Amino acid sequence: MTLLLDDITLTYPDGDGRLTALDRVDLDVPAGGLTAVVGPSGSGKSSLLAVAATLVTPDSGRVVIDGTEATGLRRADAAELRRRTLGIVFQQPNLLPSLTALEQLQLMAHLDGRRPRDVRDAARELLSAVGLADQAHRRPHQLSGGQRQRINIARALMNAPRVLLVDEPTSALDHERGAAVLELLARLTRERGTATVLVTHDPGHLGVADQVVEMVDGRLTGAAVSP
Repeated sequence: MTLLLDDITLTYPDGDGRLTALDRVDLDVPAGGLTAVVGPSGSGKSSLLAVAATLVTPDSGRVVIDGTEATGLRRADAAELRRRTLGIVFQQPNLLPSLTALEQLQLMAHLDGRRPRDVRDAARELLSAVGLADQAHRRPHQLSGGQRQRINIARALMNAPRVLLVDEPTSALDHERGAAVLELLARLTRERGTATVLVTHDPGHLGVADQVVEMVDGRLTGAAVSP
C-alpha cells in the first residue's frame, strides 16, 4: 500500500456540540492506482484530502503514507513527510505570474535543495511529459487554462511524490480540456507509480479511475466500485 486511511473519524466544533466531517472512513490506494472520490458539496471530500495530506489531525484512526504512520507526527516531521512523499494539485493553479512554466517547476526543487542542473533537467522532462515542452518559457498569462492546470500537475510531481492528492482539477475547464487533464493524470499515475486520490464533483470523467468511491455525510460508500 502507498496511502492508507484506516478507520478515520474527524469532528469539528459546532455550537455546543461537534459536527462529524469524516465517519470511520477506510481507504486504501495502491501505487500506480487512481481513486476518484465523488460526492456533493459538504459531504466531507475536502476533509478527507486534508487528513490524507497531514494538514489536519483526525480524532481517531491512522493515516499511513508510503509505510510511515503519519498520525500524531510532530508538526515539523509532518511537514518533512509532505515535502518528501506528497504532491498536491490544488483546484486553482496559483502559478506565480512572474515565473515561466519552467521556472514554476524549478522553484519547487530548489526549495528541496537539489542541484541546479538536476532541477533543470527534471523540470524539462516533466514539461515534456505533460505536453508543454514548447511552452517552457511562457508565463501564466500567455497560457490557456488547460495549460496552466498541466503545469500545476507537473509542479506537484517535481519532487517525485509517492502520493498525489488532486482537488477538483477540472472545475474551471470546459468538458474537452477537463477530460484531457484527467487522462493526463491517469497516465502519469501509472507511469510514475503514484497513489493518486482525485476529488471531483463531475461524474462525467470517471472512466479514467481505477476505483470510484462516493462520500455521503462523511462516510465512504461503494468502495472499489468500477468506474
